[in-house]
Amino acid sequence: MPTESRWVDFDQIDNVRDLGGLPVIGGGTTRFGVAFRSSTLQQATCEDLTHLTGALGLRTVIDLRLADEIEREGYGLIGTADLHIANLPIRKSPQSSLAARDLVPDKTRVDLADLYSQLLAGSPGHIVDAVRLVIDPDRHSVLFHCAAGKDRTGVLAAVLLDAVGVHLTAIANDYALTNERMQRVRDRLDALPSYAGLPPANTGILAVTPEVMLRFLENLYADYGGAAKWLLSNGLSEAELDRLREVLVAP
Repeated sequence: MPTESRWVDFDQIDNVRDLGGLPVIGGGTTRFGVAFRSSTLQQATCEDLTHLTGALGLRTVIDLRLADEIEREGYGLIGTADLHIANLPIRKSPQSSLAARDLVPDKTRVDLADLYSQLLAGSPGHIVDAVRLVIDPDRHSVLFHCAAGKDRTGVLAAVLLDAVGVHLTAIANDYALTNERMQRVRDRLDALPSYAGLPPANTGILAVTPEVMLRFLENLYADYGGAAKWLLSNGLSEAELDRLREVLVAP
């Protein structure tokens, strides 16, 4: 599937793509038009919002940012739209401070695969809640985002895609696509109060390589047996897992 057909371009949102078109083990691909991954939305223009709610049929925004990020940065026009916004922060521990600096204390040096494992372990309830929004047809289409649309967004995308049987290399390559937009994402975020002082694109917290996602997925299988088993062990039912496959996979 050409990656060009998965990117969705906007004026003031830099990193939006459809989760559709990815190959599934046993046959089929993920469906287009159900779930989208994105960078932060608060600078969306009127035209951007019209495209989201019109052509993309957006009904639900899953905001993975922390409370202090939302307090400082807000939602912009997205907050005025007729959308369901679910704040389901992904963080290293539900008992830890919500300060963004606690997510990544040193933006220039970080083991991203290890960070992703910590985010997964620290946010099971919110990740399961996000999956339940994705399987609800009354909530489609769904867009989930954090700041850059890479780390917290990447963890949720990986869980969704692995749970329905997308090839691990395809998940890793989807994650790495953010590299095509990272300079734009970095420039936008660095100008905002919550993210000032970011390192150059492709370094530290802004590094993007498929190997990082593959290591995270390898750890996920070694520790839990994969995303489907992780979801079941954290409260998702077998029926809900079957529904996720029905919603996200086209024969």
